[in-house]
Amino acid sequence: MSGIKDFIDNEVKNNDVVLFMKGTPGFPQCGFSGQVVQILDYVGVDYKGIDVLTSMELRQGIKDYSNWPTIPQLYVKGEFVGGCDIIREMFQAGELQALFEGKGVATRAA
Repeated sequence: MSGIKDFIDNEVKNNDVVLFMKGTPGFPQCGFSGQVVQILDYVGVDYKGIDVLTSMELRQGIKDYSNWPTIPQLYVKGEFVGGCDIIREMFQAGELQALFEGKGVATRAA
């Protein structure tokens, strides 16, 4: 399992914004992943989508890594932000945009 943990750790630390999701940003495989993709695309942030459906080890590994039971999971600058409900609530409150700004992650100007 350390191989998958190292892979996850590397992705989280070497990409400003990473979304572990079911499917890909272009073709989400679940509604929750699709909602987060829509929010990130609307905000206009560059992010890396990682499809957890490609590997059972990855699918379980990301849950163990974050100690969070569900997917999708969003990481910004190495920090776990949350899943679909948290991301949606933050977006609606304007907090997600503020988080990106505070972390120095470029977004599309509103």
